[in-house]
Amino acid sequence: MAKILESYETVMIINTQLGEEGIAALIEKFKNLITRHEGTVDNVDEWGKRRLAYEINDETEGYYVLIDFTCTPEFPAELDRRYKINDNILRSLIVKK
Repeated sequence: MAKILESYETVMIINTQLGEEGIAALIEKFKNLITRHEGTVDNVDEWGKRRLAYEINDETEGYYVLIDFTCTPEFPAELDRRYKINDNILRSLIVKK
């Protein structure tokens, strides 16, 4: 039986205190997580450093990243769980397209 794949997009706001290499490594980590769970990363759009509308954990800036991906319907819950336990992800959102 073929697996059902659906399209999603996720936006994550990364703590800018990580620095450029740390941010790049964290983006790569989540891209690899998607591909390890039989998903495909369709597009990664780095919006860069932006001022936050309000302070989050005493931070006034965040690094915004949008990832379009395709995966099974079960995976976004696991991705969201991983976002929540990572202290360097200030906010995240996963939306089914």
